[in-house]
Amino acid sequence: MVALKIWGIEMFFFFNDKVREADMLSVLSDLISNWEDEVVEFKEAGKDYDKDKIGKYFSAISNEANLKGLQFGWLVFGVKNKTREIVGSDYRNTKGLNTLKQEIAVGTTGGISFIEIIEIYPIIHGEEKRVIMFQIPAAVTATPTGWHDHFYGRNGESLSALSVEELDRIRGQEKKDWSKQFIDGASIRFLNKAALNLAREKYKEKMNRPYITKEVDRMTDEEFLTKLKLMQNGRLTNAAMLLLGDEDYDYLFATAPEASWRLFNYKNDIQDYEIFKIPFLTLSERVFPKIRNLTYRYMPNQLTLFPTETKQYDMWLLRELMNNCIVHSDYSLGGRIYLNEFDDYIILTNPGTFLPGSVEPILKASYNPPFYRNQLLAETMVKLNMIDTQTMGIRRVFRIQQEKYFPLPDYDLSVQRQVKVTVYGKVLDENYTQVLFQNPDFDLATVYLMDRVQKHESISKDAVKHLRKLKIIEGKIPNIYISSSLAVNEEEKAQYVKNKGFNEEAYKKWIVNYLKTYKAGQKKDFLVLLRDKLPDTMDEKQKLIKVQNLLQSLRKDGVITLDSDNLRTGKWVLAESNSGENRN
Repeated sequence: MVALKIWGIEMFFFFNDKVREADMLSVLSDLISNWEDEVVEFKEAGKDYDKDKIGKYFSAISNEANLKGLQFGWLVFGVKNKTREIVGSDYRNTKGLNTLKQEIAVGTTGGISFIEIIEIYPIIHGEEKRVIMFQIPAAVTATPTGWHDHFYGRNGESLSALSVEELDRIRGQEKKDWSKQFIDGASIRFLNKAALNLAREKYKEKMNRPYITKEVDRMTDEEFLTKLKLMQNGRLTNAAMLLLGDEDYDYLFATAPEASWRLFNYKNDIQDYEIFKIPFLTLSERVFPKIRNLTYRYMPNQLTLFPTETKQYDMWLLRELMNNCIVHSDYSLGGRIYLNEFDDYIILTNPGTFLPGSVEPILKASYNPPFYRNQLLAETMVKLNMIDTQTMGIRRVFRIQQEKYFPLPDYDLSVQRQVKVTVYGKVLDENYTQVLFQNPDFDLATVYLMDRVQKHESISKDAVKHLRKLKIIEGKIPNIYISSSLAVNEEEKAQYVKNKGFNEEAYKKWIVNYLKTYKAGQKKDFLVLLRDKLPDTMDEKQKLIKVQNLLQSLRKDGVITLDSDNLRTGKWVLAESNSGENRN
């Protein structure tokens, strides 16, 4: 459960234990609380909304994002524009939402369309609301986005024609995208066939639409590359060769892109190494088998006699950081991407600069990054499911470490034109780990400050006040440290467990076992079942909403269903595929 205050009104957001849903609810909250007029538009949008107006807003938000140097903006349905109240929307609720991307592409300059259309279902005052978030890409460098050959912009909250001055500013932009430049002498026969076939599969997997799968299967390689803009007018781009090229032809680059894995011993001497060439589409899969990802055992709290076991490194985390190295490298500088492996930490480096300038802005859910250095490469890697579409990748990397109670990654930008990030595979400060265990709802900004304290790095006086208020640090500036005063007596242990409750899967298992025994049940039955098991910190209303959310989650997963269309009198039963005796 997440409690958010919007315009002074506290709203409870319940969601399944899925990272994507949690991320998008956080983004929605931040957009509502801290939004820029020109790049975000809210609409109540009931059952229908004029497609022509959507196209005009698409053009306007796309152009304004470009002028602000951002990658995208948002059009949000289901939120009142003036009050920012979440009211929900039935827009294309039963059919047609999936085809809107293509419908918009028909009328826009260059056939661009939404990056993604995302549906989320926050629970507001006990009622599930449907919110649709349309992610709109910034206009392409030097090319304003039009809707049926008319160019729109924003004047505050008003929709208007893009001014002549703004048109000139966009059209006068210099095209510096290295990845979009053509590579002389390259032809499709210089690509790695296996990588090209993998790209097709990754694209179909990302799009996840049967008609797109059929369309891609009918395409020639040239048509597929053209669709991804990796080939233009029969010429291959740097992005095409970087991701899909055959290493025998890497001499076509001014400086051949390379990556290197190096293993260091306890003396920091190189013990082993290997150099990797293009295609970079498969770089992670070739590098990661080299890593010694050992099992690490540690005690995250004082409430158990048994240690927690986990792998030192989460492979999704490493893949995200490796792909970030690929997309953000400045290939005009030469140099390699390095993955340097030590006993209990890994350092990844890439040539280039860290565009946000520091880590702190990225920790905000609604962070909107500036244009990528290699925009075409970034867009392609999104389409091939290599990097995150909502720029949530780094936040998710930090959250993974938070949920393991491990130190957060360190970004070192001290070396000019180089980005270095360190990922830890062990606990540094047991007090930090135990505080995280007792406070799983801490936001990333707070955990980031705690992490700096455990690493003996300076934080501001305001940050110190914030941590003192939470009673998690001791000492005087500059010698502050994470507090070790944790609950250890039996009474405190028992109350801690009651306050924390159980995990989502435990609650769901109880519901399923109830239905196996009694065949059917209503929401009130499950409230009785779970009331004493839910956290003591929840009041009766919150427990009721929690039960409702658990039932909806099981329904979405196909585990349970209602035995009638009447939501008031219907009873929950196991779905046919889950009603067998042998289901675990």
